[in-house]
Amino acid sequence: MIGKTRHGSDALHSPSTNSARISQTCGDLVNVPGDWHRHTRFAPPPELTEWIEHFWLESWRVKAHTTETRELLPHPNVQLAFGPDRSRIYGVQLGRFVREYQGSGRLFGMKFRSGAFYPFLRKPVSSLANTSIAAARVFPSATDAGQRIFSSRSVEDMVTVAAGFLCAMLPPPDPDMKVARGMVETIVRDREVTRVRHLVARFDVTERTLQRLFQRYVGASPRWVVKRYRAYEALDQLNDAQPLRLAALAQHLGYFDQAHFANDFKNNVGRAPSAYAEYASGLKDDSSAGS
Repeated sequence: MIGKTRHGSDALHSPSTNSARISQTCGDLVNVPGDWHRHTRFAPPPELTEWIEHFWLESWRVKAHTTETRELLPHPNVQLAFGPDRSRIYGVQLGRFVREYQGSGRLFGMKFRSGAFYPFLRKPVSSLANTSIAAARVFPSATDAGQRIFSSRSVEDMVTVAAGFLCAMLPPPDPDMKVARGMVETIVRDREVTRVRHLVARFDVTERTLQRLFQRYVGASPRWVVKRYRAYEALDQLNDAQPLRLAALAQHLGYFDQAHFANDFKNNVGRAPSAYAEYASGLKDDSSAGS
C-alpha cells in the first residue's frame, strides 16, 4: 500500500518489443538509491500524442516495518492513476509532493499534456489543483478499465488496454487546447521566457486573456508555470558538477537579485539553493561510495 501523501530511474519506452529508452526527468528532488522503487514510462500510440505525454507504471517493494520516501516537484500536468482497487484523477500539484511508501504495490497511469485535460473535464482545470477526484466522475468506465489493466498478462497489454480506453473517450478537437499547450511548450523550450510579459508579447494576447487560458486549460497561473520550469533549470544547475555561482544563476534565470531567487527556490524546493546544492552533493557522494 501507499502510505500517506503529504503535500527510480525513469525511461520512455515504446510499447513495442523493440522499444528505445530515452532519459527523462520527472521532477525528483531526491533520487533515493536502492532498488525498492521502479517508475517506467511508455510512449503513447500516434492517435493519442496530442493528448498524452506518456503512460507510466510505478511499482515498489519496501522492507517490512519500514517506510521509503520520494520527494517531487511535479510538472503542470493532470494525471490519471489506475490502482488495483481504485482509480483517481490528480490535478496540478502547486507545491512539493512528498509520498511515503510502505509494503508493495503497483500503479498504472497516464500523464496528460499540459492543456489537454480541459476537453474531458469541461470546467477549469484549476479546480483540481492540489487535489484529486474519483476517475469515474470524468470517465464512467474507469473502474472497469482499471480492472482490465491489472488483469493484463504483460505491460504491453496494460498499455494497449489503457490506450483503447482513452481512444474511446476522446472529445472533439479544441483549438484553444493547442494554444495553451503551445504556450507551456514555449516556456519549457525557451529559457529566455522568464516573465509573463514575455508570453504576452510572444503570443500577442493580453495578460488577462493569458490568465484565463491558463486557469481553464493548464490548471495554474502562467507566472507559476514560468517559475516552476525555471526552478527545474535551477535544480539542473545545482545538481551539475560545476554549477553556476548563485548570483550568476539568479541573473541567468531572470531574477532581479539573488535574494529573490533564493526566496522563490526555497518556497518551491523547501531548502535554500546553497543548502540544496550541499544536500545533492552529499547524495552523490553516498551513491559513489556504494557503487
